[in-house]
Amino acid sequence: MSVRGQPRHLEYLGRDMSNTDSKDRLEEIEALGQEDTIEPGIEEVEAAEQVIEAYELVEAHEPLEADEARPQDDGPKRQKQHKHHKQHKHSDKPKQGKQPKARKMSIIAEPAVTQRLTRQSAIDEITSNGTIAAAVMVMAALLAVVVANSPAYEVVHHVLEADLGLAVGPLYMSMTVEAFVNDFLMAIFFLLVGIELKYEVTVGQLRYPRQAAMPMLAAVGGVAVPALIYTLLNWGSPTIGGWAIPIATDIAFALGVMSLLGDRVAPETKVFFQTLAIADDILAIVVLALFYGQSPNISWCAASLGVIVVLALISRAKVYQARVYIAVGIVLWVCMYNSGIHATLAGVILAFFLPVRSDVRLTHLHDWLEQQAEVLDARYDARSHVLGQHSFTHAAVAVERVMHHVTPPLERVENHISVPVNFLILPLFAFTNAQVRLVGVDLGAILTDCVAQGVFLGAVLGKPLGIIGVTLLLVKIGFGSLPEHVSWSQIIAVGIMGGMGFTMSILISGLAFSSQSEVLAAKCAILAGSVVSGVAGLVFVRAHDALVATDAES
Repeated sequence: MSVRGQPRHLEYLGRDMSNTDSKDRLEEIEALGQEDTIEPGIEEVEAAEQVIEAYELVEAHEPLEADEARPQDDGPKRQKQHKHHKQHKHSDKPKQGKQPKARKMSIIAEPAVTQRLTRQSAIDEITSNGTIAAAVMVMAALLAVVVANSPAYEVVHHVLEADLGLAVGPLYMSMTVEAFVNDFLMAIFFLLVGIELKYEVTVGQLRYPRQAAMPMLAAVGGVAVPALIYTLLNWGSPTIGGWAIPIATDIAFALGVMSLLGDRVAPETKVFFQTLAIADDILAIVVLALFYGQSPNISWCAASLGVIVVLALISRAKVYQARVYIAVGIVLWVCMYNSGIHATLAGVILAFFLPVRSDVRLTHLHDWLEQQAEVLDARYDARSHVLGQHSFTHAAVAVERVMHHVTPPLERVENHISVPVNFLILPLFAFTNAQVRLVGVDLGAILTDCVAQGVFLGAVLGKPLGIIGVTLLLVKIGFGSLPEHVSWSQIIAVGIMGGMGFTMSILISGLAFSSQSEVLAAKCAILAGSVVSGVAGLVFVRAHDALVATDAES
C-alpha cells in the first residue's frame, strides 16, 4: 500500500511529504474556501501543541552564522514568503529600504536547543524519505524469513501467539499478538490510507475525473487479470478463495523501487502510477470488505452503523478537535472487530469523516497575527521572569491555540501517525506475517502448488497484462492519450512494477486460507513475485534506456 509520510513528511503513496512551507499549505487550504469558518481566538479552540516542528522553527529563525554559510540560491520558498508578506503590508506604513532578513535573528535562546532542533530536522529528513521507509519494511520481511528458519523461530512464534487482554469493568477483550498487529495496528495503517484517498479526492488527482480516468481504469485491468489467472489455475479447487491475493499493489514498495531509477522515470509517470495505485487501494478495500469478512453478527453490525452515524453527526456539527474523532474511531473499531467485518476498515471509514478545512479564517490570519504581535510586545517585560508574566503568557497561549487550528484535523492526524505507521507498524506487520518457515518443507511441492502458481503468475504476468492492456485499449479507441512526457516504455515499467503486492496480499492470504500449508505457499509466491516484479522493472527501464542511448550514438 503506501508509504505516505510525515505530516506532509513521508512520501506516502508517491506524494512528497517532506516538511512543506506553511504558507504553501495555507494557500492550498484557502483554495477550498474558508468564508464559513470562525474568527481566530475564540475560547472553544483546543489547547495548542507545545512542541513546534523543528524544521519550520530552525528554517524561520536560523542564526546569522548559519545563514552566511548557506548558498545564495537556497530558499525560493522564503523569497515567496517575503513577497507574500509585503503584499499584506498596511498602506499607511512608511516605505523603507531593503530590510535585513528576519531569520538572521535567532529566536532560540540556548545554542544547545538550536543544535538539537537542527539534528531533529535531519531526522525528519530521513523519516520523510519514502525509499528509506520501503527499505525498512523490506528488511523486516527478510529478517522474518531468516528468523523463521533459525533456532529462534520457536521463541518468536510463542511470542506472536501470546494473548493480550483488556478488561473494562465486566467487559473483557483478548487477542493474540499477531491478531493485535493484523487487526488493530493495521487499522491505523488503513487510517493513513484513507487520509491519502480523501486528500486525493479533495485536492489531488482524483479531483479531476477525466484526468484520473485512464490510470483508474488501468487499475481495474490490473485487478481483474491477476484474479482471472489465479481463478483459472485453481478452478474447481477449495483454494479458489484466494483469488484476490495477487490483485493488490504495495505502493510503498513499488514507489520505493521506482525512486531508485531517479530521473529515468518522468514525474508524470509517477503521478500516473500513484493514481493507479490509489484506485488499486480502493478496489482492494472493497474486495476485503465484501469477500473476506467472517459471518456477520447483526447486533455488532448495527452498533457499527450507529457509531458511523455518530461520526457523521460530529462532522456535520463542524467539530474540529481531532481527538474526538479518534475516540469515536476506537469505539468503531471495537464494534467492527466483533461484527465479522474486517476491523481494519474502521480506519478508512474514520478518515473520510475527518474535516479537511481549517476552523480559522485564513484570509484574516495575517492581520490578526500582527495585532497579537503588538499585544505581546506591550505585555512583555524584559526585567521580569517569564513565570511571573501571566498576562504575556496568556496572550502567547491564545496565539498557540489559533495556530494549532490552522492545520485541518485530517492533516493533524496524519502528522501524528505517519512516522509510526511507516517505521513501526508496517515493519512489524512485515516481520509478523513474513514468517516463511522452509525447514522440512518440500520446495518442489510448493513450486507445483496451484496456490503458489496462481499468486505468482497473477502478480508477475497478470498485473502488467491488465495495466498495459487496458491502457493500450483506451488509447486505441480514442478514450484518451498518454500524459505528456509519459512513453509506452514507462507504461510497461509501471505494469511490471504493479506486481509488487506485499502488504495487502499477505493480509488477504491470512484471511483466505485456514490451512497453514496454503498460507505458506501463498506467502512464498507473494515474496517471490514482489522481488521478481521489482527487479524486472528496474532491469527493463535501464535496458531500454541503454538501447535508446546506443541507437542515438549510431
